[in-house]
Amino acid sequence: MFNSISGIFTGRTAESIYIETHGIEWEVFVPALSADRFGAAGSTVRVYTWLYHREDQMKLFGFLTPADRSLFLDLIKVEGIGPKQALKILSGLDSKALEAALEAGDVAQLQSIPGIGKKTAQKMVLALKGQLTGLHDTGRTEPAKKSEFDDIITALIDMGYDRKRAAETVESIAQSMRTSGIDPTAKEEEIFRTSIVTLSST
Repeated sequence: MFNSISGIFTGRTAESIYIETHGIEWEVFVPALSADRFGAAGSTVRVYTWLYHREDQMKLFGFLTPADRSLFLDLIKVEGIGPKQALKILSGLDSKALEAALEAGDVAQLQSIPGIGKKTAQKMVLALKGQLTGLHDTGRTEPAKKSEFDDIITALIDMGYDRKRAAETVESIAQSMRTSGIDPTAKEEEIFRTSIVTLSST
C-alpha cells in the first residue's frame, strides 16, 4: 500500500497530475479543485495516495492531505458511489465545505455538486453525518486518543477499513499478546500486519 509519493511535479491534465520519481513518471488522479495547488512544474511535491486495483485496471488517486484522502475513503463507503464519482464530488465542492454540508445535513448544498441528485445527496448525509474520519475543522472536535495504538488504527482507516472494526481488531490482537506475556507496544508492525489479515478475512 502506498501512503504517499514524493517527487518532481512534471505536468497536469484536467483529471490528473504527473510526478517523476527515480526515472518513473506516475499518473495520479486528483480532485480538480486541488490540481493547481500541488505546485509548478519542476517543483518537489508530496501527494497522499490510494490505489484502486481491479482485474482490468489500476488507478492511483492522490490528495493534498491525509484528511482529504480520508474524506474520499468515506465517500466511497456510500452505496452507489465509486472512486470516480467520489473524485468528481471532491472536484465540485472543496473538502472543508463538503464536510460542513454533510455534518449539517445540507442536502441542497450537496445537490449543487454537478452530477449529484437529491437521492444521492440524502444517501450521503444518511451514511456520513457524524461518521466522517477526516480532520478538517467543521465545528467538530478531534477525538482524544483512546488507544496506545491510534497510529495503527488510523492507518487501517486510511486503507478503507471501518473505524470501529479496526479499533476492536487491533485491541483484540494486542490483548492476546499481553495474555501471552508479550509487550504489544514492541510488536506494532506485527499487530498492523495481523490486523490487515483479520479484517480482510471477515
